[in-house]
Amino acid sequence: MPVRHGTRRSDIPFDWERPETWAASLQDIKTAYVAYSPDLAVPSAHSVIAEFVQAAEQSGLRRVVLLSERNEARAQACEQLIMNSSLEWTVLRPSWFMQNFSEGGFLDGVMSGEVSAPDSGFPEPWVDLEDVADIAVAALLDEGHTGEVYEITGPELLTWQEAVSLVADVTGREVSYRTVTPGEFESTLIAEGFPEPDAQFVATLVAEILDGKNASTSDGLQRALGREPGSFAAFAKNAHAAGSWQ
Repeated sequence: MPVRHGTRRSDIPFDWERPETWAASLQDIKTAYVAYSPDLAVPSAHSVIAEFVQAAEQSGLRRVVLLSERNEARAQACEQLIMNSSLEWTVLRPSWFMQNFSEGGFLDGVMSGEVSAPDSGFPEPWVDLEDVADIAVAALLDEGHTGEVYEITGPELLTWQEAVSLVADVTGREVSYRTVTPGEFESTLIAEGFPEPDAQFVATLVAEILDGKNASTSDGLQRALGREPGSFAAFAKNAHAAGSWQ
């Protein structure tokens, strides 16, 4: 399928902070996968998504698949803007990505031997991003997904300690887990180069997400594709085989 990438560096650039780039990026496009950066929970996201919906309708866009998140009121307010539009829509609400350990924010922790997060002790239904991607593709290309909200999780609940232990077992590395306060997590982000307001927002958001409200599995993948989601153990084995932690 012909695909137009929409990033600040693509041939036809798309920049969330520059609405004047949107029209050219959307021209002659009928279907779009939308992932708002930095996060739909950012206070400014609502007005940006509202403006994007107008631009999408004016461009002739027919279908949008929106990457959202579970149990986050600000993200769900942005979803509502899509739902109230003239567009065909599908909303994806995944849980925390397993790939955070192999290519995301916790990779450095794995490599240095200690992962830390402001969790509240509740387990998480970690999801393989490959499963999220499979639903996104189906919703973009196939009929039967319009008007659906898919909560996408893995098949099991694992604590952070259990998830980190699985990575350690597969890699043979000594990797420990430590629960930190939101303030400590914020300080870590600042030390890694985050501007202080961004670090404060991210630390607060992560603590909110990890407060236990998402400590349940869901059947989004089963409803969308009729198969079971991949396990964390399988993810870790595949990521290790691909050289993610070398």
